Amino acid sequence: MKNNSLTRKDFLKKSTIGAIGLTAGMGISAKSYGRILGSNDRIRVGIVGYSARARASLIPTFLEHANELNFEFAAVSDIWNRRRDEAVADLKEEYNITIDKARNNEELYERGDIDAVIISTADFQHALHTIEAVEANCDAFVEKPFAETMEDNRAAREAVERTGKIIQIGSQRRSGRNYHAAYDFIKSGAFGDIVSVEMTWNVNQPGRWRLPRLTSEIRESDTDWTRYLMNRPYEPWDPRKYLEYRLFWPYSSGIPGQWMAHQIDTVHWFSGLQHPRSVAANGGIYLWKDGRENFDTMTAVFDYGPLDDPSSGFQVVYSSRFTNSAGGVKEIYYSNGGELNLDTNRVSPNGGLQENHASAMGMKENLLEEFSLADTAAVETDADTGADNMTSRHMRNWMECVRSRETPNADVMSGYNHSIANIMTTAALRTGEYVTFDSEKQEVMAGGKVFHY
Repeated sequence: MKNNSLTRKDFLKKSTIGAIGLTAGMGISAKSYGRILGSNDRIRVGIVGYSARARASLIPTFLEHANELNFEFAAVSDIWNRRRDEAVADLKEEYNITIDKARNNEELYERGDIDAVIISTADFQHALHTIEAVEANCDAFVEKPFAETMEDNRAAREAVERTGKIIQIGSQRRSGRNYHAAYDFIKSGAFGDIVSVEMTWNVNQPGRWRLPRLTSEIRESDTDWTRYLMNRPYEPWDPRKYLEYRLFWPYSSGIPGQWMAHQIDTVHWFSGLQHPRSVAANGGIYLWKDGRENFDTMTAVFDYGPLDDPSSGFQVVYSSRFTNSAGGVKEIYYSNGGELNLDTNRVSPNGGLQENHASAMGMKENLLEEFSLADTAAVETDADTGADNMTSRHMRNWMECVRSRETPNADVMSGYNHSIANIMTTAALRTGEYVTFDSEKQEVMAGGKVFHY
């Protein structure tokens, strides 16, 4: 066992120098930035789905940068007439912006003047709406999860790669300064090999993803239920599955797609691995028995490592519950020398190899030096922590890449890969089988069979 060759001091010096160039649009060159500011072409953007996420976060962060980067909203597409009207009224009242309405995406793209879209629709629709966007020659900012089935996942990836459009997945941790500092620290070698990861997302919220008032007010005639279903099997109108879709499969996987997608994406990013080798999981609806179909509690155990070397790798344990908030949101990476804690944003020797245990095996002590990621980057633990937050920088990064045509921080492959992990988890939860991934066929395998919903 070797001590880490790169010291804390070396890392901090290197990271501090690198942070000077870490702008809101990370990864874009000064030359490209100059071209952005010199452009006379205004980018016209459509809003696909006027969701709570769009209203509270995506639209405000887009508008923070729109004037400087010469972008503007042109129209909103939503199949529910109430949402269309609210979007027009809200943008006029809050921002003095006038936009047009489209009853559906066909109407939006038939206009011929939309250059890019922000997609914030139901979870199962993201990949399908991405396909529509790129086939209409539009770039897109697409909320996560990217896809809930491998059929949709493969189709959307193919369409994006074929058309070459700029796609940013809403995995905003990839634009967080503290997450970049953590990535740099791991890649520097100073952390050592990842040996395990623990992740949680715990709340105590019986009303999470419930919209009882709206479900009592919406009528089928107000929207387009058939269009909403897209490629899901037809079933009669159900306002809960329209508005509370995150509680119902196959419209959403629930916890994996909404929460785990954010955290498991950092595993792929930090490790350089595309997806798990295997997943085992279980869970249930243990307390909130309100007709939901997706679990209120779950735990998944992942095996990660090179496909050609099963003797190396690490384990990820992910747990989440709606029924007790103790533990909150946690992301902790462990090496033999200690831990990188993205809850406290500290690196520490906690759990590292101590001298009395090492010497008995002819090894050397291996303990990380303690320091804060705030020494190298502004600390961020939440997706939305003010004007200069992860979502704002993530949105700006996409807007800059639309102009420069450079690869954004969370490109289509990040969404494709977190979707593999999500779908593997869903397969394990719903079948009770040990789940693997067939890399040649790009299929999720549950108990040796292809998983289909």
